[in-house]
Amino acid sequence: MPDHFHILIGQRPNVALSDLVRNIKAGSSGFINDRRWVAGRFSWQEGFGAFSYAHSQLSTVISYIENQQEHHRRKSLSEEYVELLKRFNVPHDQRYIFQPVDPD
Repeated sequence: MPDHFHILIGQRPNVALSDLVRNIKAGSSGFINDRRWVAGRFSWQEGFGAFSYAHSQLSTVISYIENQQEHHRRKSLSEEYVELLKRFNVPHDQRYIFQPVDPD
């Protein structure tokens, strides 16, 4: 997807999620910039969304990730993200929900 990506990771509880995401963002930004894959300097937006799933749900999650293009023809990232926050009763402030990225 042009405005987000999903990554499915099996993680032990002794690693802080924010540390993992920070390392992924730093490593991938460096990789992209070293190879000059984009004009200018690439950087990720601040923040991230993370959800945990049971091992029994892996096939459902994998299928969801594999079908992102089709899925987001019907529902935007922001719409879906807010639905998930509401479904799982996660307090949130609409001001901090993902905003569309200007492709320029």
